Amino acid sequence: MAERFFITTLLLSIISFSSTVFASSPPCSSISITGLPLVRNISEIPQDNYGRPGLSHVTVAGSILHRMNEVEVWLQTFSPGTHTPIHRHSCEEVFIVLKGSGTLYIASNSHMKYPGNPEEHFIFPNSTFHIPVNDAHQLWNTNENEDLQVLVIISRPPVKVFIYDDWSMPHNAAKLKFPYYWDEQCSQEPLKDEL
Repeated sequence: MAERFFITTLLLSIISFSSTVFASSPPCSSISITGLPLVRNISEIPQDNYGRPGLSHVTVAGSILHRMNEVEVWLQTFSPGTHTPIHRHSCEEVFIVLKGSGTLYIASNSHMKYPGNPEEHFIFPNSTFHIPVNDAHQLWNTNENEDLQVLVIISRPPVKVFIYDDWSMPHNAAKLKFPYYWDEQCSQEPLKDEL
């Protein structure tokens, strides 16, 4: 009986220690993937705004810590009035709106010299949309009363982002941001622009 109590106590201590370490670890921690629990509570995964007021970003499954090669999953929350920059990336992206509403701006003119006039789409709870490779886009929380929360899935992580000052900025003048804010703590090799 004492032996069972000791083993149970030891296991509970290890689980408690692991939960504390992983919950407080930075997203690009050097902790081995073998140490991560298979099932995790999203509310215990590290989140940050990465210097962008009104944003909360959580990497649910990422290329660095989780060794994801084909997809990456984020949970992002935008407070009223906040938005992403106008940007494009060399990966596909799928959004699922969990709560709130807002506006998606997307310009599918990657073959031209600049994005051009974007299409405007209203987004709402339970709506979903995808962003093709290299299409310039921007997401706004235009709801004054509620946060906009989205689940984001990207292909080919880690993401390499080109940021625009406005919709008429030429593609070749867009500013490369790689590694992106939530991957900055990790060392990565720059990738070639595919546009």
